[in-house]
Amino acid sequence: MTEAAGGRDTRDPEGRPVTSPDSHPRVRRLPLLPAGAFVLVWSSGYVAGLIGVRAVQPFTLVAVRFALAAVVLALIARVASGPFRLGRHDWPRVVVVGVVVNAVQFGCYYVGFTLGAPATLSAMLTALSPVLTVVLGFLALHEQVRRVQVVGLVVGIGGVVLVLGPDVQAAGGALGIAFIAAGTIALSLGTLGQRWISPRADPLWSATVQFAVAVAPSAVLALALEGLHGVSDPTTGAVAVAWLALVNSVGGLLLLGLLVRTGGAGAASSVFFLIPPVTAVLAWLFLDEVLRAYQLAGMLVATVGVALATRSTGPGPAVRRSAEG
Repeated sequence: MTEAAGGRDTRDPEGRPVTSPDSHPRVRRLPLLPAGAFVLVWSSGYVAGLIGVRAVQPFTLVAVRFALAAVVLALIARVASGPFRLGRHDWPRVVVVGVVVNAVQFGCYYVGFTLGAPATLSAMLTALSPVLTVVLGFLALHEQVRRVQVVGLVVGIGGVVLVLGPDVQAAGGALGIAFIAAGTIALSLGTLGQRWISPRADPLWSATVQFAVAVAPSAVLALALEGLHGVSDPTTGAVAVAWLALVNSVGGLLLLGLLVRTGGAGAASSVFFLIPPVTAVLAWLFLDEVLRAYQLAGMLVATVGVALATRSTGPGPAVRRSAEG
């Protein structure tokens, strides 16, 4: 989700401007059913990803997921948008963003899953990505950031630390957590990168290319590190891949686009605070993940932090870095 504090052009995840240069992002009421469906679909990706890596090696899973997603979205784009069109100046930008936000992000996530990172912790870190994007925009692009967003990020990170608790090994160890954190940073960097893409670029064809370019680097890593035996359970793997590609990637993209069009980028990002608790319920139902009392407290703290930062979109105190740094 691409989000910037007021004062600069803000683009949605598909690269379209959603605010005027001198206005604060306007938040409208989100339609309840699509918003709920998006939260459920996005949250289910962590559970499906964990189930998937038990049956398919991580880079093989990424490659097959996005190959299928690219084919299906290309068919949808052909029907909805007509023949393929993407300006030659947009090609390099679309490719770079696609590799970062799909290949790097999910490669890191799935390696983290294989190391033992739980679904709920992963969802909590990912839910911080809209806030992290704003802070990265402040650090790298000198954009305006509201103090409440910084506070929300700090509170959210504090909640993550509480969930980790004293037993880091139970959460995949330091390496597993580092991979999940790296995936979240890749998501935020890719979100910032969407702003390089011209708003005239067709969003469906742009997303199709971004799915497709994730296949090659993932496939190379799969062949180099996992060989030709990356699938241990074909049936479970096929179900997981189908869900991740069709429901999570394609369905999630279409739902997110609908939320941005109807509620604006700020309102669409505000639903991210619901993702960790919904993921926790799904992980309990399908993965037998159970949170201890201190972890529940940490999730509550993190949820409050994300809600505070993403739902605070009106005028208020803000900080801007000067061009000199």
